[in-house]
Amino acid sequence: MPPQSEILVDSNSYFRLAQSIHPLLKREFGKARYCLYVTKELQEEYDRSPRLKNSFHWVNSPEYKENRSGHLNISRKQSRDIEYTYPFILGFARSAFPGVSRIDVRGLTYAKVLGIAIVTDDGDMLEIAKAFSIRTLTTLELLKLMLDCKHIDISKVREIASYWEYLNDKPKLFEQQYRKLFNEAPPK
Repeated sequence: MPPQSEILVDSNSYFRLAQSIHPLLKREFGKARYCLYVTKELQEEYDRSPRLKNSFHWVNSPEYKENRSGHLNISRKQSRDIEYTYPFILGFARSAFPGVSRIDVRGLTYAKVLGIAIVTDDGDMLEIAKAFSIRTLTTLELLKLMLDCKHIDISKVREIASYWEYLNDKPKLFEQQYRKLFNEAPPK
């Protein structure tokens, strides 16, 4: 059996998907055994933000808290490497993209050190990832991967896209990327 292919999901992608695909985390899919995780810092970010609490009141419901309870397995060496690498990525991020949060940089650092992809729609994070050769997926690319692995079907993709449209919370370049990935116009 191949080892699990871990993918880290940043907060913006988690908030866009976790209600629609539940449980989102800790469920393997596909032959590569893809499995989604969030960092423990997601809860800290949520707890400090009145805007997030107001928009995503469901996050602290027991079933979602339980789903976030599993974290990436990180060895002592990887933990040291994360602590060593973090200031370098943070320094670059602060100089080139002053608006990026420390928690976003922490997620990028985990992905870099662990050699895993991170899912994000944040333009600054995508640019920082590119500068440090960190593999990324957008939320729509993650949905395409799930579709290709038969973890979800196209009706679920359309349902999620319609919900984002309803909330007016579409990722950047949504329509263009949706057409390219799913070979159809996004639902309205």
